[in-house]
Amino acid sequence: MNGFVAAHRAEVSTAAGRIRPHIRRTATLTTDLDPDLRLKPECFQVTGSFKPRGAFNAVLSQMAREPRPIGVIAVSSGNHAQAVALAARTAGIPALLLIPEDANPAKVAATRALGAEVIQEGITFANREQRLLEVMGDRGFSLVHPFDDWDVIHGQGTAAMELLEDVPQLDVIATPVGGGGLLSGTAIVAKSHNPNIKVIGVEPANADDAYQSWKAGNIRSLGAAPSTIADGVRTTAIGARNFEVMFANELVDEIVTVTEDEIATGVRVAWTRLHIALEPTGALPLAAYLAGKFPKGSTGLILSGGNSNFETMAKLLGTR
Repeated sequence: MNGFVAAHRAEVSTAAGRIRPHIRRTATLTTDLDPDLRLKPECFQVTGSFKPRGAFNAVLSQMAREPRPIGVIAVSSGNHAQAVALAARTAGIPALLLIPEDANPAKVAATRALGAEVIQEGITFANREQRLLEVMGDRGFSLVHPFDDWDVIHGQGTAAMELLEDVPQLDVIATPVGGGGLLSGTAIVAKSHNPNIKVIGVEPANADDAYQSWKAGNIRSLGAAPSTIADGVRTTAIGARNFEVMFANELVDEIVTVTEDEIATGVRVAWTRLHIALEPTGALPLAAYLAGKFPKGSTGLILSGGNSNFETMAKLLGTR
């Protein structure tokens, strides 16, 4: 194990202890699809996605430093927003979330229900980073970035740590990839566990910035927020720290893409065959698996979340 991997793997272990009182250890499931397949459904995590792992680690780490934050701020399409809202409420500080106007209304409502202030007016995927800087300057709140933050990356890695504790002999481990927080944390843990394990990220073909970055050897950005039913990965570029982990240090072996139809199939199979309520983003690894896009072997899929609204799911499941 090289020094980079060892140092970051130690931080994941520290994060696991820090966040343990505040998250759930989600189950590792078998399935009748394939005896060699294991699922880690983070839809059963608090707030319905993996995001509290990173958000709690980031907020609690900030609270342990001086000066302590007077509040926290983040941009999000919804899942990170809910996680930051919950972590901030637990820490006893305010949270302010900037969420695009066209974000999933259910995720917005859940964020407000957790006590956070939400700004949506005039917020788009294209301008949210600039608006974030403006609001941060006005409020003096501390940033909890959704993916380009070491504390967040280390927290997200705890999902893979649990999965590999349950199934140590995996040959392949796959996660969705948007900005790269979950995939980066997973890659650190997986390669420290077994350098030969194949670590794969899955993203929509319509939102292939990670794939382009992997192929180019540098960060590539999409010209605009991509159009995809997987709203949790509508980022235009991966983060600098995420690129460092995934590609500069070559801890991720491959990025695969899936079509919108393949994503919809993944959602339907999750609901009708596996009885797991996944949102489209959470179904990305399953979609790639069903489409035969992974190498053979014992495979673990981290299914990132299950926060969707009725209208979206009704269309995908063909009930309307």
